[in-house]
Amino acid sequence: MTFPALYVTLVLVFMLVALMRECLRPGLILFTAVVLLLVAGIISPEEAIKGFSNKGMITVALLYLVSEGVRKSGVLERIVFRMLPKKNATITSAGLRFYPIVTFISAFFNNTPVVVIFAPMIKNWARKMKLPPTKFLIPLSYATVIGGVCTLIGTTTNLVLHGMLLQEYKEETVAVAEHGAAEGILMRFGIDGMSMFELTKVGIVIAAVGLIYLIFCSRYLLPDERHSDEEAAEEDIAPGMIRHEILLGNRFPGLGKTLHDFDFYRHYGAHVRAIRRNGVIQPKDYMHTRMTHEDTLIVDADETFMKAWGESRVFWMINRVGDYEPPMGKKKRFMALVLLILMIIGATVGELEPVKQMLHESEFVQTHMPALRLDMFFFACVTAIIMAWTRMFSPRKYTKFFSWDVLITIACAFGISTAMTKSGFANIVAGHIIALTDIVRGSDYGIYIILAALFLITNIFTELITNNAAAALAFPLALAVSEKLGMNPMPFVVCVCFAASAAFSTPIGYQTNLIVQGIGGYKFKDFLRVGLPMNIIVFVLSVVLIPLFYNLR
Repeated sequence: MTFPALYVTLVLVFMLVALMRECLRPGLILFTAVVLLLVAGIISPEEAIKGFSNKGMITVALLYLVSEGVRKSGVLERIVFRMLPKKNATITSAGLRFYPIVTFISAFFNNTPVVVIFAPMIKNWARKMKLPPTKFLIPLSYATVIGGVCTLIGTTTNLVLHGMLLQEYKEETVAVAEHGAAEGILMRFGIDGMSMFELTKVGIVIAAVGLIYLIFCSRYLLPDERHSDEEAAEEDIAPGMIRHEILLGNRFPGLGKTLHDFDFYRHYGAHVRAIRRNGVIQPKDYMHTRMTHEDTLIVDADETFMKAWGESRVFWMINRVGDYEPPMGKKKRFMALVLLILMIIGATVGELEPVKQMLHESEFVQTHMPALRLDMFFFACVTAIIMAWTRMFSPRKYTKFFSWDVLITIACAFGISTAMTKSGFANIVAGHIIALTDIVRGSDYGIYIILAALFLITNIFTELITNNAAAALAFPLALAVSEKLGMNPMPFVVCVCFAASAAFSTPIGYQTNLIVQGIGGYKFKDFLRVGLPMNIIVFVLSVVLIPLFYNLR
């Protein structure tokens, strides 16, 4: 192993350990890895910062604004509220009615706000129907995840890999034009990103089978309702106070501190009554418990608390009291829905080959608008700006709608991916993957073994660290494998997409799992019991179906 490859290996090991131990936030840990690679000369300054200007990363940021505009419209809540049975409901019949709707919505909408909106609603509805909410909340999280893998914009992971494909294709094009280099693997197969429904061919089958499992089987693996200590003592709430459950976010300034050191009441005007972690209320000395982003706080506050912090990203409100009334008028609600639909249709149609060809051959376009490209980035830009000027979200507070740690993680992932490729690390690992079978080219099963290995590597990373970081680590491996085999890289990238999103077995693998853990009082073993079969379903279907739906050569 050469020095660059060895150095990159050590940096990656450091990064993985730091992520698993949560020494710092993921974005800062990945940025540290980028700096270590920069000072060793593995990557150049331009390569270190190229992710910050990548279209995929900026598209993720724009979609946060679009999601906020649609969320504030209240359209999603109205749709699901109408789908929930009003009487004679059973666990199975209720799942049949709203899990498919949630899956469809999450295919075009950020997963986290979907769960934040629907989880309290479903919990309150279940109690009215005298059904245990614990039978619905983990399936709700899983339904959003399997919906997200069906489209390009369903999850940030897909957009990260799309951005990496764009960047790699651009670099291959420049290398050919300026240095006369041979065509790279992406140029050879004409891959310059993913279309809106590139993943749908396999994703819709995974979603269908996953929904069948969630509707008919998961109820037997989920616990009955657990009555938390704070729920059994509602009479202890002081007059004029309202009890809230809040999930701490990445921006919460008290992370790593105790309530004894961090005065929550002085900062937010609410009294903390309990801390719940891994579904368990912490002991009475919770004032000396160091808070993490996996904690749910039980707080009592007056009616001004929701108005002041209801839209904050410092923490997520996961237990609303009373009915929620959307602040938008009917015209804006309708407009928000129309803009979302037009964005999806526009990005889909704009990526069709006949449309691309028409723009390329149009003399007017080539003369006056030669840089025009009707892709997701274009329509996300237009939609976000229209929503800002029509006040669908607060334009003065727009920066708080971004998840900055996620964006920094994504941006740094590009530099790390470049280092893995340049150092030869990706080729070494790819060689070991291919060596799993010595008859890859002539065997009918060799490709399945390779896809299975790539899936498992990515999926283990996802369960241990974050989905975006896992995708960044696996992307260069996917390209290296396809390069060595001389095969179409798209099937391998698609495999990484599904593996990076299949975080079902642990609550830390996906933000939505943490949210429902706090609301439902689930324990770690609950996710493992019901999530492991989901992991197996996605694994088997991905490995079997990808070679059937995608051309390998």
